Amino acid sequence: MTARILDGKALATEVRNALVPRVERLTAAGQQPGLAVILVGDDPASAIYVRNKGVACEQIGIASWIDRLPADTAESALIARIAERNDEQQVHGILVQTPLPKHIDSAKVLESIAFEKDVDGLHATNAGLTLMGTPYFRSCTPYGVMKMLESINAPIEGSHAVVLGRSNMVGKPMAMMLLAANATVTIAHSKTRDLASITRRADILVAAVGRRHLVTADMVKPGAIVIDVGTNKTPEGKLAGDVDFENVKRVAGWISPVPGGVGPMTITMLLTNTVEAAERRAGIKNPAQ
Repeated sequence: MTARILDGKALATEVRNALVPRVERLTAAGQQPGLAVILVGDDPASAIYVRNKGVACEQIGIASWIDRLPADTAESALIARIAERNDEQQVHGILVQTPLPKHIDSAKVLESIAFEKDVDGLHATNAGLTLMGTPYFRSCTPYGVMKMLESINAPIEGSHAVVLGRSNMVGKPMAMMLLAANATVTIAHSKTRDLASITRRADILVAAVGRRHLVTADMVKPGAIVIDVGTNKTPEGKLAGDVDFENVKRVAGWISPVPGGVGPMTITMLLTNTVEAAERRAGIKNPAQ
């Protein structure tokens, strides 16, 4: 058996293309979607992520602004800048690039974003609504995973899904979204005992721990859907996931690669949330709904 590949790059292109007429409709109505990104410091990886988001916005007609603040920016100054963006009518979504410098409380900063503009889906209100099964904005990475599963008509209902990882950004909202889709969900993590015995029962396995090649072939149920959210660096500086791709693909039914899997979908769902925010402001119903 060789697993079929979940091509996140191709799916991202398809989803972005579907956003274009929605953006054009909003722009014609005087509500061009707008995303403000705030970058604190000069972390090279963060700078690349921010640049990629700006390019993605431009490609489909979303207006974007990047606030570049020095690394020694005070927490109060950052929150004040967010407050300004909260009040700007042309801004429909606000994203603060993480990680932030150590002297800044990330949780406090994220909570200062108006939840109606929290297109990253990380505000406590949005997390709570996801928990209740009535999301306003879904966290982008797990939202992208759900779109990937939808693209292959994965039989989520009644399946046993195992989520490796318990972060507020991926693990917890991922579990809630799968649960809302009627999967039976197990959350495991780095402290879980006998991890392999749990992962081998998974029909759907989502790896989001941040440990290179944590998931090996003997930990995967034959035919399972394996989604790799991990982004780790090899000694050579290349990207690698949490899944031992070359060996696991011989066991799994479907598998997502790193890079080219979940990554492109994360930015795509950020764009989707931004367009949805503009549609809400304009009172325009999403034609896909």
